[in-house]
Amino acid sequence: MAAQVEKIYRFENAEQEIGLVGPQDSNLKLIEEGVGVSLSVFGDQLTIKGEAESVDAAETIVVELTNLIKKGVKLNATDIVSAMKMSERGTLEYFGDMYTETLIRDAKGHPVRVKNYGQRRYIQAIRNNDITFGIGPAGTGKTYLAVVMAVAALKRGDVEKIIITRPAVEAGENLGFLPGDLKEKVDPYLRPIYDALHAIIGAEHTERLMDRGTIEIAPLAYMRGRTLDNAFIILDEAQNTTPQQMKMFLTRLGFGSHMIVNGDVSQIDLPTKVRSGLIQAKQVLANVSHITFIEFAADDVVRHPVVGAIINAYDAFDAAKNKQTEKKD
Repeated sequence: MAAQVEKIYRFENAEQEIGLVGPQDSNLKLIEEGVGVSLSVFGDQLTIKGEAESVDAAETIVVELTNLIKKGVKLNATDIVSAMKMSERGTLEYFGDMYTETLIRDAKGHPVRVKNYGQRRYIQAIRNNDITFGIGPAGTGKTYLAVVMAVAALKRGDVEKIIITRPAVEAGENLGFLPGDLKEKVDPYLRPIYDALHAIIGAEHTERLMDRGTIEIAPLAYMRGRTLDNAFIILDEAQNTTPQQMKMFLTRLGFGSHMIVNGDVSQIDLPTKVRSGLIQAKQVLANVSHITFIEFAADDVVRHPVVGAIINAYDAFDAAKNKQTEKKD
C-alpha cells in the first residue's frame, strides 16, 4: 500500500469555503470519490489526505475551483466533475479560461459557458469552420451547444434563420403507425431540440420565432431540393442518416450559412445492412477544408458522473464481445 500524505489548504474567507464545500458537503464528496482522497474542513482549513499523487491532483483542483469562486462563479456538481476529468486528461490549465466567456444568457438570465475542454474545442471549431461534425455519446452537450451557437448567431444578425432537422428513424418505433404527417410523427423525437430552445430563449419566444419561420424544426426529408442561404443549420442524430441522405443534406449549404452535424455512432438505429452516412462522411470528408470533426469521449459527458461510467462499461462490454466474435470467425 502506498504511503499516505496530508496537505492543508487555507480558505481566504467563508465565501470560498461555503462555495467549495457545497450543500451538505456535496462538492467535497464528489472530489473524494473522483480523485480518491479524504477531505475534511475545520475552521479555515481543508485537509487533504491520501496517496501523494492523488493529494497533489486534489489540491490543484481545489485551487482552480476556489479561483472560480473568487471571480464570482457559483459552483455546481457539473463544474466539480469537469475539473476532475480535465485533471485526469491533463487539460486542467484551460479550466479557468472556460469561465471567462459567456456564450449567451439563457431564458432565466444565467450565463451559458462551456463545461470542459471537449466543449471548448467544439465551440472553437464551430466558429472557424463552415461545417462542424460533433461525434460522441449522449450527455456531452453537442445538441445544446449547437442550439446555443445558433441562437447567438441569430441574435447577432449573422444569420436570418435557424433550421434544425433529424432523420425519421427511431429504435423500436414504426413511424408509419403513428398519427399525423411526417413532421407530426417526428416531432416527439425532436423533444431535446425543443427543450434546448425553451431553456435558452423561453417557450413563448420559441413559438413566436417558429410561427414567423425564423426557427424551423423539420424532418430531414423536408430538406431535399432546397438551398439554405444565411441560415444556421443543425442536423441531430446524424448517425441514423444513410450515405445518400447525408450527401443530400451537406449539399444544401448556401452562402452565409453554417452547419453542425451531431451524432453518436454507438447508437445507430438503421437496418443492419444499411451503412451510416455519418461514418462514411468522416472517411470521405476528413481532408476537406472548412470542415472539421470533433470527437467527444465518455469523459466529456456533463451529466451525472455515473453516466460516464455507464458509457465506459458498455464500451468495454461491446469491445470484449466483438473480440470473442472475431476469434470465432
